[in-house]
Amino acid sequence: MSTEPATGASPVTVTPEAAEQAVSLLESESMDTDIAGLRLFVQQGGCAGLSYGMRFDNEPEDDDSVVEMHGLRVFVDPASMNYIGGSTLDFEGGLQGAGFHVENPKATSQCGCGESFRT
Repeated sequence: MSTEPATGASPVTVTPEAAEQAVSLLESESMDTDIAGLRLFVQQGGCAGLSYGMRFDNEPEDDDSVVEMHGLRVFVDPASMNYIGGSTLDFEGGLQGAGFHVENPKATSQCGCGESFRT
């Protein structure tokens, strides 16, 4: 497991808004935010070919990159890092489209709903 510092070049950046929302959700699930975190991954699917996935994990896997920012731990497996390294995880509020959003500089195209992408 590699732990990336919150400063300098980070494989994934987390905005304060995204971290606040995720930490709040982790705590509502009674998960220990010192160990548990948000897993960000890429999977096959969606109209553009690849889609983002997120879930809470109790701890990272041995080969995960672990990013700690604004009190949130984010776990990314090596295969997913190839697609989402350099991305920013953000949270957008509002009546339409409230939720987590990945801003991925490697995405060359994405579907209209923004749920899937191609690199």
